Amino acid sequence: MAEARKTKTYHFHSEWEEDYFFVYSNSKSICLICNASVSIPKKGNLERHFKTVHKSSETDFPAKTALRTRKVQELKSQLAAQQSIFTRPNTKGKAATIASYRVSHVLAKHKKSFKHGEVVKEAFIEAADALFDEFKNKMEIVAAIKDVQLSRNTVTRQCEAMTEDVEGQLKKDIDACECFSLQFDESTDTVDVAQLCVFIRMVFDDISAKEELLIFLPLKGHTRGEDVFNAFMEFVNKRQLPLFKLISITTDGAPVMVGHTSGFIALCKKSESFPDILNYLCIIHQQALCEKILNMKEVMDVAMKIVCSVRARSLQRRLFRAHLEDTGAEHTDLLLHTDVRWLSRGKFLARFSELLPEIKDFLKLSKHAEYAQLEDCQWLLDLAFLTDLTGMLNDLNLELQGQDKHVINMISSVNTFKSKLQLLSSRLHRCDLRNFPYMQAELQRQGKDSAQLDSAHYKEQVQSILSEFEKRFTDFTSIEPVASEGIDVDYIASKVASLFQLDSSAVEIEILTLQNDIEIKSRATPGMKGDFWNLMLENKYPNLRSCALNLTALFGSTYLCEAAFSHMKIIKLKHRSTMTDDHVVASLRLATSSYCPDFEKLAASSQCQRSH
Repeated sequence: MAEARKTKTYHFHSEWEEDYFFVYSNSKSICLICNASVSIPKKGNLERHFKTVHKSSETDFPAKTALRTRKVQELKSQLAAQQSIFTRPNTKGKAATIASYRVSHVLAKHKKSFKHGEVVKEAFIEAADALFDEFKNKMEIVAAIKDVQLSRNTVTRQCEAMTEDVEGQLKKDIDACECFSLQFDESTDTVDVAQLCVFIRMVFDDISAKEELLIFLPLKGHTRGEDVFNAFMEFVNKRQLPLFKLISITTDGAPVMVGHTSGFIALCKKSESFPDILNYLCIIHQQALCEKILNMKEVMDVAMKIVCSVRARSLQRRLFRAHLEDTGAEHTDLLLHTDVRWLSRGKFLARFSELLPEIKDFLKLSKHAEYAQLEDCQWLLDLAFLTDLTGMLNDLNLELQGQDKHVINMISSVNTFKSKLQLLSSRLHRCDLRNFPYMQAELQRQGKDSAQLDSAHYKEQVQSILSEFEKRFTDFTSIEPVASEGIDVDYIASKVASLFQLDSSAVEIEILTLQNDIEIKSRATPGMKGDFWNLMLENKYPNLRSCALNLTALFGSTYLCEAAFSHMKIIKLKHRSTMTDDHVVASLRLATSSYCPDFEKLAASSQCQRSH
């Protein structure tokens, strides 16, 4: 066969503008006189058109004269003006679309309803009317604001589009990460639909980590371990999640999750789709369970009964508030307590103790039922002790909460608190109350000295909490030696190898090499954390880098899931109870994600029309 004939390329020359009244625009040669276009910028084509169609222009505007030059410039200006009539609306439409996406993203971040876009636009226009009153182009600014599309349907579609964009970014990161861990929790929404929340913590080659919402799965029927497992596996198969990168799963410790035979974790370990994974119970849940060991029911029952008698009736609550205002109290109301909220007992007792004089006066004035315990010195000391201790437990709980909490830091916080409990026990034995401000204040009010305190009972309470802390957190004990410093090389090597399925002898050699690596010692600085691991070359320390990646990936709690459920309660209110599952997921993902949608890309793929 004959060789294919090569296509010849023609280039437009600038001198043809005055020679033949043609310009090159949008890959076409356009006649300035009649706006006809010639697809191939060939000299013969342009010359033929000019001399055939516009013969009079050759004599009216002689070549190489200033008259022809002025005429060409005039015609070029007219053409540019005509083209701008069509391009300017497109530019304005794109700007309005990008603005609409940005406003929709802000609404989703703040968990607002889709219909609030119209409210934002109305407020924007009202504000612009005052802000730009002295501006010469005020009308243009207001017109640009009115062009932004923020109807309920538009905001809904844009949230869906932004969710797809964020999910695409998440998928790229999952594919690029070295390993990841998951945390699971389950709760019910406003219409009693069980929602399974799954968060992912990805670790990359530079030992950096990123936490994101993976999926929110509705469970329409039962919520048994097999139901949770089947729903998650359906998602895994649909999204092609690379489970071979999975390191660990953290749950809240519910039987449906950790049941030995039919729990979710047990089914995962039986499945061939899952690698050998670690599983942990949420540290925060375990800490909250330790707090329940306190035997102070007689104190809580009386305090709750008094507070409920004031808060349960509207009149009594109003009178009590007025009493607090008249006495100049620091607080304006009492707090309620519920076991579901971990921090509520400490805050409830602290507020009750601080308002105790006002409570006594109010009960006498309003002729409520008498509570002899409020005059009982021992009961008041028990109340002060419980207030102090629950305050310390609350501080620990808050320290464990938050995003990007490394599991090693969480374990360190728990161990530090255990040491603090030992210190408290020894100080109580010596009647030293420097860590118990409420007890000190109560003893001073009673006119007693700390040496007169019968501390055996309180010491027993502290010891019971300490023993409960020692019993729990056993699933994290295997991590502590790996993260410790200054321990036996053989011991740490065997721990690392068993924890992450590595070669014990190879790990041991790498640890010895690291201990004697002068270059790394010279470059390492205190507080480097993840940067320290980047000093180690992968070809020299492959096992230790793998260990660092796995440790960084571990979740220590289900805090992110609990926070997501709080977001869900705000998003899916009783007034928005008919939201579809997809819209709930979209709103949650945009509200919790650290990714920013690509607004330029989204606008380019949209039909950029101005609001009508």
